[in-house]
Amino acid sequence: MILINGEQRDTLKITDRGLHYGDGLFETLEVIQGQPVFLTQHLARLKTGCQVLQIPYPKEALLLDEIHQVSHSVNHGVLKLMLTRGSGGRGYRQPETIQATRLLALYPFPDYPAHYKSEGINARFCRSRLGLNTMLAGIKHNNRLEQVLARAEWQDEFQEGLMLNLNEQVIEGTMTNLFVIKEGVLYTPDIILSGIKGVLRGIILELAKINDIPFKVTSLTQEFVLSADELFVTNSVIGIWPIKSVAGTVYSLGPWTKKISHYLTEYKKSELGVTC
Repeated sequence: MILINGEQRDTLKITDRGLHYGDGLFETLEVIQGQPVFLTQHLARLKTGCQVLQIPYPKEALLLDEIHQVSHSVNHGVLKLMLTRGSGGRGYRQPETIQATRLLALYPFPDYPAHYKSEGINARFCRSRLGLNTMLAGIKHNNRLEQVLARAEWQDEFQEGLMLNLNEQVIEGTMTNLFVIKEGVLYTPDIILSGIKGVLRGIILELAKINDIPFKVTSLTQEFVLSADELFVTNSVIGIWPIKSVAGTVYSLGPWTKKISHYLTEYKKSELGVTC
């Protein structure tokens, strides 16, 4: 099902600035039994992105109603929520009156092998580099050519690629955030100059704080990542995938990754109102 500004259709105005300039934002949410998972956190990030890009945030009641229309009958799927600045004339200047475009599309849940979670994935370092931009770092804007080019670097032998920025700092995966565990401390790259502040990244850090797991948000080098005891990547669709190899270095599915995965599972159950 696709909704564009509340209407069931699959066509977009050719003048939409999301098409011309990537002038917009998006969120990708897992849907379980009609419930978008971590919806509050996703909408909070969307609102932050709207403030940065100066796009009017939709009336939340309207947005929630459209999300419900698309999601309510779904057993397990993925909801992509996109917001653009709407239509405008040729040129970068914003229209004086902005009428944002809301686009909601539902997709089947990807059929990832179960062993990605239980045994881990193979990763690589990408040649493509992330640019530096303190104004746009963190938000999930529609301009993702860096990730598109990075993902084109391999076919099926790897499940994720780790990206560095122009300062040679390890920032994230092409579709994930990265976590490093070394000597009992959880590390994740700082998202100041490059990268996306993933919703699940924020939840993992909050769970670490609640459960007294030492953590640091800091700059990480490639050498530091390779010296880790455990590595894992996260996003709102896959949850947690341990990394079992990267650049010839092999890792085991260690106790800290298992512990954090357990905390996340319990937190997700509480969000969905599931009792076991």
